[in-house]
Amino acid sequence: MNTSELSTSTDSPIQSAGAAFYFAPTTAAYAETIGVNAFNFYGLGRGGVLGNVDSKKVYEEFYFFSQGSIDFLYGSGLDKAEAAATAKHYVQAAYAFADATFGAIATDVLAKFASAAQKVNKNVAAGQYSIYDGYMQYETPSNPVHAAYLGVIQMRELRGGVHTVEVKNAGLSPIDACYIQDAGVFKLHGYTDEDIPVVTDELKALKKKADENTQAKFASYLEVLSDEEKQNFLDGANAMFAALSNPQAI
Repeated sequence: MNTSELSTSTDSPIQSAGAAFYFAPTTAAYAETIGVNAFNFYGLGRGGVLGNVDSKKVYEEFYFFSQGSIDFLYGSGLDKAEAAATAKHYVQAAYAFADATFGAIATDVLAKFASAAQKVNKNVAAGQYSIYDGYMQYETPSNPVHAAYLGVIQMRELRGGVHTVEVKNAGLSPIDACYIQDAGVFKLHGYTDEDIPVVTDELKALKKKADENTQAKFASYLEVLSDEEKQNFLDGANAMFAALSNPQAI
């Protein structure tokens, strides 16, 4: 399998698995223990990897979200909890989700995926993708279940960072790109019917080019993997994705 095929075939599994803990029951329960709701836990938890920044900075880095949604998810939680501290809790909530979900996956499959993801991380220069860089501050756990899940979260943020850059390079606005990608997600990101853009063939072509460039750039980061490691990366991503439909606790 070449890296282009690996990038394409792991796109959906990484996107789905890496985000699966965001509003899971285990995550909502964890949020209650630190005095925030699930929405603020997401905003402060994911945005807090940037540090104790203001809503404007989070809006800039999340990119595909409306300012109103960032004010709701992140800004409204700043009087309840410190962002950077909440981000550390958010990672622990991710591990709790992994413990409740990936029990049927062989430990060696998870360990091998984690090892491959760590090798990819070493192939990415810092300073390009802020949210990804934020998740790189956390030490890889010795627990293979946790290590694999941190790895898939990092891979999701890496791909997301690459996509943001490629959308900007294509000259697309975040509103155009988000709506063309998924009208449902467009609304979840805080946009209204009044924000819906006029979608032209030109915009569709630009979005397609941005997507193709995203796949190619992510594939370039996978080049560091051997053939065996590529298979390990694929197997681990697919196993975690499949487990979402039939979660089993550790």
